[in-house]
Amino acid sequence: MSCGEPHETDCSEVLDHLYEFLDSEMPDVDRVKFRQHFDECSPCLEKYGLEQAVKKLVKRCCGHDDVPSDLRAKVLGRLDLIRSGQTVPEHDVTAAQVAPAAQVAPES
Repeated sequence: MSCGEPHETDCSEVLDHLYEFLDSEMPDVDRVKFRQHFDECSPCLEKYGLEQAVKKLVKRCCGHDDVPSDLRAKVLGRLDLIRSGQTVPEHDVTAAQVAPAAQVAPES
């Protein structure tokens, strides 16, 4: 997404790190750059507002449940794969591989 206007901070960089901004997980210097970008770029500001609303809704509906640490690790691992551009497997790659059941010969 891009509004077509030149910015000090590129739209793609802002959108790639949007959740870091929303979660206050970036240095203050970068947060200032992002705030400036949102002031200049209405498409990114709209995306920011949408993602902020989704986070609030999820927190309101699910914010009272603790996330199991293994689930959190799996989700973060998949996000890392997606961010790095790698293919994300459809099955759970962290689960132990189960040997297929022995085939039983039909009775005569």
